Amino acid sequence: MLARLRNLILAAAPELTEEWKWDTPVWSYKGNVVAAGAFKDHLKLNFFKGASLKDPKKIFNAGLDAKTSRGIDIKEGGTIDESALQELVRAAVALDASGKKR
Repeated sequence: MLARLRNLILAAAPELTEEWKWDTPVWSYKGNVVAAGAFKDHLKLNFFKGASLKDPKKIFNAGLDAKTSRGIDIKEGGTIDESALQELVRAAVALDASGKKR
């Protein structure tokens, strides 16, 4: 699943740089955009400025009370709306490129 998510992220925004930070993959542009984390029973995508992104398809399901970030938890065997994820990635890159804090 992590390999699939990686491919979706890079296909949505090929301008992202993939790095390894905090023992996890992180994709950045002018700043950190999204990170992936592997846990015992789920994968997490964390959007660093997710609270500032519109989520019309409601795929954010974690960290909803956080001040700036938002996450997507994907349980083992679960699925994700791939086109909605790619829209969020593109929006996150655009926000990052704008230089706005939030």
